[in-house]
Amino acid sequence: QVQLEESGGGLVQAGGSLRLSCAASGRTFSKTAMAWFRQAPGKEREFVAAVSWSGGYSDLTDSVKGRFTISRDNTKNTVELQMNSLKPEDTAVYYCAGRGGGIITRTITEYESWGPGIQVTVSS
Repeated sequence: QVQLEESGGGLVQAGGSLRLSCAASGRTFSKTAMAWFRQAPGKEREFVAAVSWSGGYSDLTDSVKGRFTISRDNTKNTVELQMNSLKPEDTAVYYCAGRGGGIITRTITEYESWGPGIQVTVSS
């Protein structure tokens, strides 16, 4: 497992941008698939984006394609989520998650490491 902590959240107007970062500690980060999930009030946690251990493969949920980008830097043990053209419906707590083995998946139960989460609020 890796220890994870998110940063970069906050309040932004619709149409604006935010860049979330997740810092990881642990020797196995470079072999860990990483993902972002989010949970809006009263809703279940949902998949947003994932990137493979090498950074060569990524996956984005349809509602953020063309607006969000996921990337990672294995030399810095970080994974980032660049969020552009934000909408009020993007408002949620965003969680960074890690999965040993390196293969990406959208299944929440496949991720064993989680950050505490960070609030993103998009005002209309």
